[in-house]
Amino acid sequence: MLASLGIDMPTAVLLCLALLLALSFEFVNGFHDTANAVATVIYTHSLKPAYAVVWSGTWNLIGVLTSSGAVAFGIVALLPVELVINVGSGAGFAMVFALLVSAIIWNLGTWYLGLPASSSHTLIGSIVGVGLMNSLLSPDSAFGDGVNWAKVADTVKALVLSPLIGFALAALLLLLLKALIRNKSLYEAPTGETPPPWWIRLLLIGTCTGVSFAHGSNDGQKGMGLIVLILVGIVPTAFALNMGASSDALTRLSASAVSFEQSLEQAVPAGAASIEAEVAHKQLTGYLRTGKPGDTTLPSMVTVNKRVIDGMSGVTSLSTVPAAQRRALRLEIYLVSETLARMMKAKQLPAGLDARQAGDYQKQLRALTNYIPTWVKFAVALALGLGTMIGWKRIVVTVGEKIGKAHLTYAQGASAELVAFATIEAADILGLPVSTTHVLSSGIAGTMVANGSGLQKETVRNIILAWVLTLPVCVILGAMLFAAGLFFVLRMAGVP
Repeated sequence: MLASLGIDMPTAVLLCLALLLALSFEFVNGFHDTANAVATVIYTHSLKPAYAVVWSGTWNLIGVLTSSGAVAFGIVALLPVELVINVGSGAGFAMVFALLVSAIIWNLGTWYLGLPASSSHTLIGSIVGVGLMNSLLSPDSAFGDGVNWAKVADTVKALVLSPLIGFALAALLLLLLKALIRNKSLYEAPTGETPPPWWIRLLLIGTCTGVSFAHGSNDGQKGMGLIVLILVGIVPTAFALNMGASSDALTRLSASAVSFEQSLEQAVPAGAASIEAEVAHKQLTGYLRTGKPGDTTLPSMVTVNKRVIDGMSGVTSLSTVPAAQRRALRLEIYLVSETLARMMKAKQLPAGLDARQAGDYQKQLRALTNYIPTWVKFAVALALGLGTMIGWKRIVVTVGEKIGKAHLTYAQGASAELVAFATIEAADILGLPVSTTHVLSSGIAGTMVANGSGLQKETVRNIILAWVLTLPVCVILGAMLFAAGLFFVLRMAGVP
């Protein structure tokens, strides 16, 4: 069995441990983020807790299964490129363990205190910490090289703006409801454990469903991206390429590679020397790390793209590519694809290249490497659902009772969840990881202010403090654990 996968027993043990950590991260994510989705239906007595968490878990599953994968690979794009390429190495193992363990530590700590912190922030902070420590320990890198700062900036903007959007839009939506719907029962707090009128109950169950679905389609992808990265690095025979790619897609890719090569060769300055494959790999990796093109960037892409052409020539099924060659072919495809993506985003494409042709080719290449097996989606969804069912209560109590001075009304719960659903879905379409916790908690706070209910300052202060500290603490944790992990795998375990 292990021989067919091309791994030995020690590697299999590390694989299992890495997958367990990734699923544990999603399990703890269920404590935090998914618990927010059920807070309103539980505290308005629209559903009993046991039914609410099962219902939410089901829609998390559906959200995960129907997700696009854009967020998953957006998270992977934050990682240092040399570690992504060599994730099956000792340094790659250290990276995976460091960022997952640091994220889990912070999530468990804030959950224990009942603070709805962001799993997105914890993971991104850990990734930045790993990247910074990797650049510090790499002799040929300046401090900060290898961190995709542009992607980090986009992600941080989404994470900072989403709570403000949640607060403002939820407050406005509540005021709009008051102006349009005059039924007083919608704006009352629950009495005892009596369920609300049926139409309000349906509304709140519907908003819970939407947030659960959106959470699965966004937050669930973070763990999926890391699991795929682990599988590609450790078991490239089975997971380096999308083995389900159709023969038509592969034929089109081969034709596009040849056509792009012709355009690329014309864009290379006359007299440029040809570059050997190993040197070309280093040149493109350096470009992806720094974002600064040099005289050898285009000639290097010519060399690597020719290897893509050779590897894909006559291939109508990836199963015919020898197992030993799949990792190498993935590397060539990844370098060309990511270099093109970086150049197009930075508007660094040479004048001789057609942007539309380059974009189409890049998407075809990415389709072979950016894919998520169905069983991975099921595993992540199950971990999220189990986490919600086991650890929901601490966060639900904070959201339902401790943000505002008054009990949550039906309209407040519906407004906050409708805004959270819309915000997360928009981020999912754009491929941005946002925090369900931040959007929904700030939405609840916004409705409390709009309703004149007031906020519990101590709780709000503690939540904001946790939000502010999450990134820097996880950066430090990620960096320290990565350095410790490198020492262990390279010096003690002897993993190359």
